[in-house]
Amino acid sequence: MDITIILIYLGAMLAFGWWGKRRASNSSEYLVAGRRLGGFLYTSTMAAVVIGGASTVGGVGLGYKYGLSGMWLVVSIAAGVLLLSLLFAARIQRLKVYTVSGMLKLRYGIDATGASGLVMMAYTLMLTVTSTIAYATIFNVLFGFDRTLSVVLGGLIVVVYSAMGGMWSITLTDVVQFVIKTIGVFVLLLPFTWSKAGGYAGIKERVGEQALGLGTIGTGTIVTFFVVYTLGILIGQDIWQRVFTAKSPEVARWGGVTAGVYCLLYGVAGALIGLAASALMPDIGSSDDVYADVAVHVLPVGLSGIVLAAAVAAMMSTASGALIATATVARQDVLPLVAQIFGRTRPELDTSDPEADVRGNRLYVIVIGLVSIVIAALINDIVSALTIAYDILVGGLLVPILGGLVWKRATGTAAMAAMAVGTVATIATMFVVGDVMANEPVYVGLVSALVVFVATSLFTEPTPANVMSVWNARVSGKAEDEEEPERAPAPIA
Repeated sequence: MDITIILIYLGAMLAFGWWGKRRASNSSEYLVAGRRLGGFLYTSTMAAVVIGGASTVGGVGLGYKYGLSGMWLVVSIAAGVLLLSLLFAARIQRLKVYTVSGMLKLRYGIDATGASGLVMMAYTLMLTVTSTIAYATIFNVLFGFDRTLSVVLGGLIVVVYSAMGGMWSITLTDVVQFVIKTIGVFVLLLPFTWSKAGGYAGIKERVGEQALGLGTIGTGTIVTFFVVYTLGILIGQDIWQRVFTAKSPEVARWGGVTAGVYCLLYGVAGALIGLAASALMPDIGSSDDVYADVAVHVLPVGLSGIVLAAAVAAMMSTASGALIATATVARQDVLPLVAQIFGRTRPELDTSDPEADVRGNRLYVIVIGLVSIVIAALINDIVSALTIAYDILVGGLLVPILGGLVWKRATGTAAMAAMAVGTVATIATMFVVGDVMANEPVYVGLVSALVVFVATSLFTEPTPANVMSVWNARVSGKAEDEEEPERAPAPIA
């Protein structure tokens, strides 16, 4: 029964991908769903992309290990969504660009898209890879496949439905995944585990008062969660690309706030499930196995299939969002840089043939997706890989991106310098400390980038008036009908 439910779910994902293919008629429709998602669709897809395997399986595992304090990982992600939505989402939505790097070019008047795109692409690619590995573990348990086969089969499903309709397919599947996750976690897993464990009194008696404390996981760990994940959410291409899909600044702001509140509740629910599981089954060897073990041993057959499908849904929604983000950055920002380095002339994009343009985007999604499957099949230490990507993203790009959004005196020269110094300082500190999981690299990168950014901005000429004029028009919404000028991508071969 459980396997049947998972198979039906996977078949539905492919069906929605095919349906979305009919709506992806040009680049705007394919990459950002035509910038016309309303409140429900936008909230669903934003919540789905940020709540992945780390928030679901990982969040329950942290609750199992640290009690209620295990909620802080997902709470830090929720804080990022809330801050982005309240402070920046409306402004970002009005820019009418496709990538974070496109925002840098529009704001500073310099073509920093290649350099920033490389960093962003590394981050989104590793996010795709880690999500692929995560849902492959579920396939491994359910179907008995070996690890490589699980990675390939699960990865191909995500690649197929993502490639067919782009953001429309991903949005439709995200809505389904959002509903399944909500039912699986809030309606089934949380009440069943708490009831089985004897409720608040029973759990407190079995695990003790300390499991109900908010600081059990450690202050340093909590601070690091907020530095890495909250700040990473603020500037991630996978998150910004969802903001670009909103039909209005109001939808981007309040739909995002709703998604943030949902994530907050999701984090608390996951920790409570893990806490109850620690009272019921104190001998589970790995915290990553807690979610699946609880689903199988606590819930009746059939309901456990829905809960396992919720875990797969969480991982697939993150993987598909990161996949299209990687492909978008690769085509818009990185490949043109590669073409320039090798002295190749980039032909102007023929916008009179939107179908050909969509085929080009689809090809990038397929190629990037296959690359991510190969990496997922080969890589072992996924936590370290994702930590490196997040640290470089925050250390190298946070200051120039947020600085450009909030400080008028910020200059392009300062943005380039901060990017270079922050990235190098982050990587160098990893080598000096000798531990990529340490907290120091991201802190050193952030402080170095901030000092260089402020000092260079103050000692260089302000951003040209004509550049700021275009920027201000976009931010204020006076240039709503303007789209980012298309850049011709280098051929993939």
